[in-house]
Amino acid sequence: MEESSDLYDVHEANGPPLWADHDHQCLEEPDNVECLRRKIKYYFMNPCEKYHARGRKPWKLILQIIKIAIITIQLVSFGLSNQMVVTFKEENLMTFKHLFLKDYVDGLMDTYAVYRQAEVYDHIDYILEQYGHLHNITVGNHEYEKNGTFYNPLLVCQEFYRNGTIYPGNETFEIDAHVQTDCFKVYPTYHPTLQEALPRFELHFKRMLFVKITFVLKAINLQTVRHRELPDCYDFTVTITFDNQAHSGRIKVDLETDVDINECRDWKVTGASARNIYLTVLFDCFIIVTCITSFALCTRSVINGIQLQFEYTLYCKNLFGNQVPWSDKLEFLNGWYILIIVSDTLSIIGSILKIEIQTKVLTSYDVCSIFLGTGTMFVWIGVIRYMGYFRKYNILILTLRAAFPNVIRFICCAGIIYLSYCFCGWIVLGPYHEKFRTLNTVSECLFSLVNGDDMYPTFKYMKQKSRLVWLFSRVYLYSFVSLFIYMILSLFITIITDTYDTIKQQQQSGIPTSELHKFMSVCKDLPNSGMYRLEEKKDCFLNCCITRCRKHQERLTSDA
Repeated sequence: MEESSDLYDVHEANGPPLWADHDHQCLEEPDNVECLRRKIKYYFMNPCEKYHARGRKPWKLILQIIKIAIITIQLVSFGLSNQMVVTFKEENLMTFKHLFLKDYVDGLMDTYAVYRQAEVYDHIDYILEQYGHLHNITVGNHEYEKNGTFYNPLLVCQEFYRNGTIYPGNETFEIDAHVQTDCFKVYPTYHPTLQEALPRFELHFKRMLFVKITFVLKAINLQTVRHRELPDCYDFTVTITFDNQAHSGRIKVDLETDVDINECRDWKVTGASARNIYLTVLFDCFIIVTCITSFALCTRSVINGIQLQFEYTLYCKNLFGNQVPWSDKLEFLNGWYILIIVSDTLSIIGSILKIEIQTKVLTSYDVCSIFLGTGTMFVWIGVIRYMGYFRKYNILILTLRAAFPNVIRFICCAGIIYLSYCFCGWIVLGPYHEKFRTLNTVSECLFSLVNGDDMYPTFKYMKQKSRLVWLFSRVYLYSFVSLFIYMILSLFITIITDTYDTIKQQQQSGIPTSELHKFMSVCKDLPNSGMYRLEEKKDCFLNCCITRCRKHQERLTSDA
């Protein structure tokens, strides 16, 4: 423990702690103190020691091993299904770009733009033509959305300033900042051109902000049939945007999709045996029951630790009149149990969402994957707790726990310097370097530099349009790399190594490092000594009660 109480300082100055001398400890109720020592020592034993102490089987350990296995199987199963969903979404997005964007080439979406008025009309006309001939050109199972027996129309919407006159030559303009939106409907059955479908359609280029073309296409993900899963029906809301907000003469074109996954209304699968969905749901229910059991056992252990901490605090306060330091109080709060409780909660929620997805009630694949993935991560991290029972692994875990407060303080200080560089780089280098255009990209770029990645391109791609800014960028980048790699990271490593050396020395010396450890060290009973049996515990408290009754009777006799 890093912090020591006033009681600890007194003991160091005046000799050993008051309870170190067995003859001096709690003269009134020595048996009660021994019971408290054994209770605390038993609480901090590992599952094997508890089994030797009381013969109690390590149910939590067995349950955690089972839970790791079944939750990992559940995650892999869901991950394979989720992968098919993600693949289907991404491939359809790529398909729509090739179908509806004229002369589209893979990987050039960032530079896909038009520069002439005629090109804008040609691209819109191309989209309408491709949309009208969708049945004849697509190789997928895409279909128009219907409302009853009629197809839903495609929408062409133009957003522009309501009124405005702009004369750059005279450096004068008059603009109405209110944005007006005009929309037109185009039905897919007639396969019209732009002039035929929208004879009055005209783009106001000098006032135009956006042109958005929106339509809905439906598809069925048939690849799940091979995995004995019922296919889902997808609604793709496709939005093609012509972005002219900058009015720079370059209109950027982008295509995005919003996906809704629904249960198909009617289906029939032949030639393949469908997976029994009830077995999968039953397996998920078994996981939920397992997590609830683990949650209850760990919650009970946490409550027992808190109650034991109250007993120990009350004992120190009544006997010595001193407060127990927070470092000793937190020893009773097992962080691993808290982690397991959090993981159980996430796994329960994720399993419920998975059942809802399998029964086609919900389609929240992303939300479910977050809960299941995070819960599984915490479950596997919890395995480290049991590795800590081995001496060589335990020193690593103790180092991480002891260094954590100092690491957090160090990160807070280093984070302030990091943010200062982020803001400076964004405002100064943003107009001249693509990696510094936004605060998000600046943070990613600097974090890569700290890890030694992407250094040469960051220096190379700095535009030299401004000699002053170019020189500033050199000072900025060299100072950042030197400060964080050669100083801050070295200090960070030093904090960890110093803590490791301290913990190692404490383990080698075997000297208790806190008042709580000194209190427990007086108890020399081994786990297999039989002193921790429940019968002994009951006899101990019975003796305490008998002792109290005898003393009470003696006082009454003396008063009489």
